[in-house]
Amino acid sequence: MRDVKSELQNIIYGNGQIGNQSQLRKIQNFLRGYACSGQGSEKQERLKSEEEKLILAAEKSNFFYAQDIDESLFISEGAEQRVYRHDGYSVIKLNSGIFYESWLDYFNSILIHNYFFSSTSYEFLGFRFYNDSLAAVVKQDFIVSDEVTDLALVKQFMVYNTFSNVRNNDYESKLYGIILEDLHDENVLFKDGVFYFIDTVFYLSKNF
Repeated sequence: MRDVKSELQNIIYGNGQIGNQSQLRKIQNFLRGYACSGQGSEKQERLKSEEEKLILAAEKSNFFYAQDIDESLFISEGAEQRVYRHDGYSVIKLNSGIFYESWLDYFNSILIHNYFFSSTSYEFLGFRFYNDSLAAVVKQDFIVSDEVTDLALVKQFMVYNTFSNVRNNDYESKLYGIILEDLHDENVLFKDGVFYFIDTVFYLSKNF
């Protein structure tokens, strides 16, 4: 029987295999060395220090995304990211990471997403600055829905897969020790009778 929690722990703690996502693994391994703890101003100072070191590492390891992004290809914008059409099959997303306490949490979320939703997996392309702020650049398949997403069916799907609805569009799996938030109808698309999760926000809970 598949042990999902153990597989997730192997991925998050650096022992799991993630195929050709070596660039994503390198960034995650670097950030694990600067994982933040503590509270208040001390925590904020450490987060700032983490980002400063991340910028230096990105410059040294050529992790910056050097290609121009054509603003005429802009599709949409949310609180945390801007989305651009990349080609006929994929989009590029610039994510500021503001939904997370650290960049490590952001990349952990990407790894968990790729584990559960391989059909819409993220490919990490690098970092770039946007409006003087650091942003992660990721690529993802472009999904065009053919039907309005029924959130009641999304809830049924999540509950079937061990996630309880804790409030609004937020879910938690106590079995796996993870939280998945903000599953509204723009983040879950319905096409050909299948759900496609395109924007997920995963967190590790205390029992992960």
